[in-house]
Amino acid sequence: MSATPPSPASAPSSPAAAPPASPAPATPRTKPRSAVVFGVIALVLIGLNLRAGITGASALLHDLQAVLGYGALVAAIIPSIPTLCFAMAGATTSWLTGRVGVEKAILLALAMLAGGLLLRAIPSTGMLVAGSVVGMSGLAVCNVAMPSFIREHFAARTSLMTAVYTVTMTTGGTLTSVAVVPLAQALGSPSAAVGAVGIAAVAAFLGFLPVALHAHRSTVRTTARHVSPWPLLRTRKGLLLTAIFTLQALLAYALLSWFPYMLTTMGLSASESGLMFGVMQLVSVPAGMVLIAIGSRPRMLRPAFYLVSITMLAGIAALLLLPTGLAVIPAILMGFGLGIFPLVMVMISRSGTSTAETTALSTLAQSTGYLLATAGPFGMGLLHSATGGWALPLVLLLGLAAVQIVVAHLLTGRTFTGGK
Repeated sequence: MSATPPSPASAPSSPAAAPPASPAPATPRTKPRSAVVFGVIALVLIGLNLRAGITGASALLHDLQAVLGYGALVAAIIPSIPTLCFAMAGATTSWLTGRVGVEKAILLALAMLAGGLLLRAIPSTGMLVAGSVVGMSGLAVCNVAMPSFIREHFAARTSLMTAVYTVTMTTGGTLTSVAVVPLAQALGSPSAAVGAVGIAAVAAFLGFLPVALHAHRSTVRTTARHVSPWPLLRTRKGLLLTAIFTLQALLAYALLSWFPYMLTTMGLSASESGLMFGVMQLVSVPAGMVLIAIGSRPRMLRPAFYLVSITMLAGIAALLLLPTGLAVIPAILMGFGLGIFPLVMVMISRSGTSTAETTALSTLAQSTGYLLATAGPFGMGLLHSATGGWALPLVLLLGLAAVQIVVAHLLTGRTFTGGK
């Protein structure tokens, strides 16, 4: 029960090496119960941090701009930093994990995440930007490496552990978005509040340290197989995974970056906007679990993608058409729409024929997807500044939600499983 099957990437590729080496890799792959427990704890702690640094700043964008005094251009750039860092830093993750291993790469990333978030406590526009760049770069490596970590350490329970990881990620983002406004009021500084989020990242670093140390001691030294991500973009599998990841990321981060600010400019108070922001994210927690349960059933993956994509479209339409006093309706609908992320991550975790290929697919989908998704938060900010309203940005998001339905249909076709 505790033995994890060896991945194809670690299997000997040369017949000459097989006789003496074949028994050796099997022993280190058997993990003691304590290693499994530490792995689960680390997974939860990391998940709790992977949206907290984003949603904490999003809920305070209005206050940060008022206190620090930066202009409209910087106001549009700051929400775009996460997706831009996810693209640039995420593109190096395949190379980094090949050099130092998945566990050491994640440990380094957590150190960057904690340091960057703590740096944002300094009340300066420069420190806010610099801390966001460092922290989000660390977050990017975690994002890309986690599907490979799950495949490597929980191969027999990929769907379950992906669900745990994504649910805790959403939970951390939800709790932070609800708590950060009262925390800023208590501390008397929005900068101090966004910096305080880094304390949880420090806990994640300390929680992951035993996992990285165990992996370092038990690793069998072999030549790691490296799979280049970019040629995979020419395959149907790579193209569709990248397309669906791009669309869901663009929609998600446009909403995660601007939804509370949007409601505030529409007439709600900062506390009410933060509450609606929390509702949206809170709904996405059970939504992800429900969607994974539906999608795991035979021939139900396509209906699960239809359900979540159509709900996102309906939520954006409701935000565009309904009065602000009914903001809870689009918050609930779009929150359910955000539940698509666990479905996409499960598909990435299962798609590779080896850990190296899974890392390559994850690097391709996330780095390319986040680079294109940067247009979401950045474009929303610029269009709002140019038009003085949210109608045009929301109409464009509505069109992208319709395209997501088409891509989801292609992604869940029978030919996709063959990777052609």
